[in-house]
Amino acid sequence: MTSNILKTLCMTTALSAASIGAVQAQAFDMDALIAAAKAEGTLTTIALPHDWCNYGAVIEGFKAKYGIAVNELNPNAGSGDEIEAIKANKDNTGPQAPDVIDVGLSFGPAAKADGLIQSYKVSVWDSIPDSAKDADGFWYGDYYGVLAVAVNKDVVTDAAPTSFADLKDPKYANMVAIPGDPRTGNSSIMSLYAAGTAMGGKGGADTATAGIGYLKALKESGNFVDVGGSAQNFAQGTTPIMMDWDYNVLAMRDKLAGNPPMDVVIPSDGVIAGVYVQAISAYAPHPNAAKLWMEYIYSDEGQLGWLSGYCHPIRFNDMVSRGVIPADMMAKLPAAEAYAKAIFPTLDEQAAAKAVVADTWATEMGAN
Repeated sequence: MTSNILKTLCMTTALSAASIGAVQAQAFDMDALIAAAKAEGTLTTIALPHDWCNYGAVIEGFKAKYGIAVNELNPNAGSGDEIEAIKANKDNTGPQAPDVIDVGLSFGPAAKADGLIQSYKVSVWDSIPDSAKDADGFWYGDYYGVLAVAVNKDVVTDAAPTSFADLKDPKYANMVAIPGDPRTGNSSIMSLYAAGTAMGGKGGADTATAGIGYLKALKESGNFVDVGGSAQNFAQGTTPIMMDWDYNVLAMRDKLAGNPPMDVVIPSDGVIAGVYVQAISAYAPHPNAAKLWMEYIYSDEGQLGWLSGYCHPIRFNDMVSRGVIPADMMAKLPAAEAYAKAIFPTLDEQAAAKAVVADTWATEMGAN
């Protein structure tokens, strides 16, 4: 079952005249926002690895443009950790309190319901698809990708597996990994969800159950590695076949530069797409810097920064329609046909899947 996010993302939407007018009308306010943000002097982020969506360059671009320091908390944290960081620092204005979060889609509405985030509509609001944002401006999609499989060719010397079904083969003993614990990380639960889709899951809880069953079977057969997949573990051969978002493994491929050689596969039997969202903490110590950060990452400059890291920015179609994406950047993206079967799980499906994982992951997988 697909959400209308997929349909919206596939449509070309031009920036409306009203939106352009809004941007122009906010020019003076932007000057005031920049001044207020500079007075605060710092932005505190969390869970932004530099090799995730090219975030390292995006952060440096923000710092260079506005002269504001960026305090980076726990780059390897998951979406659940980000929410807990807000909760734990409600009364703390020190360096451990995040100003902004970048989380999986399902975490946005939940954080809004819990009063953990505040509303702010960026100046390019109208060019963000309606189905990928909260109508009141509490959270909004930033980029999306699909689950892919990275294969270390120094370890897997024959043809790379092309499907989740292939990964059951005994020749992949002690090789297959997901990014981490699916109870706390969005990329991990969506890896599980993609596997469940490949196994015939019908969506939501059914797919999560199928995904856990698949990974449990891989563990029992000896194929599953109970270690989080990472660039280091992959390169060392600890997790030579690992699932993660396409933008992560494509960036890893570039960084490794053939050492080891690797393949990136979009599984033919389970193509799951995911949208991440941005939000500002309701308790942000630097609220103006947080708003300026949003203006930067949703500008053409910020969106191209993500695209250069293989993440499809949420304003991708708008930017294509205006011809502002460089041809060489477009040429580095995977072939469009690999994404033809992409499924965008709805929020309800994701919530149902999270509930199943929370209830059964530990018992089924023997995890703490």
